[in-house]
Amino acid sequence: MELGFVGKVVVVTGAGAGIGAETARKFSEEGAKVIVADVDPVRGERVVKEIREKNGDALFVETDVSSLESVNNLFNEVVSHFGKVDILVNNAGIYAKGDILSFEEETYQKIMSVNVKGVLLCSKRAAEEMVKHKNGVIVNVASEAGLVAIANQMLYNLTKAAVISITKSCAVDLAPYGVRVNCVCPGTTYTPLVENALSKEQDPVAVRKKLEESRPLNRLGDPTEIATAILFLASPKMGYATGAVLSVDGGYTVW
Repeated sequence: MELGFVGKVVVVTGAGAGIGAETARKFSEEGAKVIVADVDPVRGERVVKEIREKNGDALFVETDVSSLESVNNLFNEVVSHFGKVDILVNNAGIYAKGDILSFEEETYQKIMSVNVKGVLLCSKRAAEEMVKHKNGVIVNVASEAGLVAIANQMLYNLTKAAVISITKSCAVDLAPYGVRVNCVCPGTTYTPLVENALSKEQDPVAVRKKLEESRPLNRLGDPTEIATAILFLASPKMGYATGAVLSVDGGYTVW
């Protein structure tokens, strides 16, 4: 099915790996012009190279979403290069373990600056461009952890619940300007972020097995599946959807 992305200008944050990289590739395959925004230039440029090798149009912009200066630079580059912003995917995020008894203020400040402040800064700057054309879509990547309490990751849970709240508030605020805002809540997906977290466990195999068994489908997600959901919510074919929160979690939040 034609999803309506030909010629669209799409910004994907955290696009150097995992869900973000796969999302960037899929948008390109659908004919979009893709801006790969990532804090890591090596990973980001690699994704751009892959897209260009398949005749896609892609641009890398080194971006720290927690920095207002960096975010402004990102969107200035996009507008200078492509003239507009049609779609923003707020995917950049970091993870932290720890419960209420063990978390440290430094960790709180860091994860909030990326997972929450980053979404706010990018959404604001993108929305400023989108309202000029009375059109645009923002898709935020939250998590199953924003819908239910998962043990020993309180700060991560908190930030992803905040992303869901930001989605709903922005959907209401931006609807009069023709801008839609939706949210995908992935279940545990086998990305470099998850792979790294598992590697720090005493028994990574056992921990992964437990994660798989915690959901009805009895497996982890694949980045391609989450990317597909993101494109689905961004598509004009879903033009009546705003403020939507879509769980793609193997059934985790059903149990």
